[in-house]
Amino acid sequence: MKDLLRVVTLTCIVAAGVGAWVTPGYGEPYELSKNDVMDPKALKSSEISLFGVRLGDSEANALDSLVNEKIQGVKVEQEASFIFLLDQRKPTGPMAGVRIQDGKVDLIFINNRFSYKTRGIFRNVLNSESPEDVRKLLGQEDYGDENVMGAILAYDKQGFVINYLGKDVNVEFSPPR
Repeated sequence: MKDLLRVVTLTCIVAAGVGAWVTPGYGEPYELSKNDVMDPKALKSSEISLFGVRLGDSEANALDSLVNEKIQGVKVEQEASFIFLLDQRKPTGPMAGVRIQDGKVDLIFINNRFSYKTRGIFRNVLNSESPEDVRKLLGQEDYGDENVMGAILAYDKQGFVINYLGKDVNVEFSPPR
């Protein structure tokens, strides 16, 4: 009995130790402003959050997290079905936000104005110099369109689309297809 107890105790200690060194992005949400997830295979839109708001969250939760909570350096505006986050230093346009349809968050977006607040691989995506740079970071897209104006790189299986328009880079997260 003592040997069994010793084995169970050792197993618990090892399991706790393994949990401590597993990288973020595996089974836990990737907060765009906090986590340094760099593995593109670990990214799924259902696990991504913007200041605590995730796809499928209720409108009340989104309003509470984005409007009622004060986010340092961010001005929040609500227009129609969108909650826009603007950089207080240069509020020239939204740098991130969410769309609410049927009482739930169905779209999260960020763009290159948000790169200073973004962590992990999407900071590099938002600062990329070409669609090819995005492919080097995220891998080959499921499908896309590239022309002289820019590129659309769709990663539907993971639930996001990159719109690359020169210096303007936008990322839209929606439920995976």
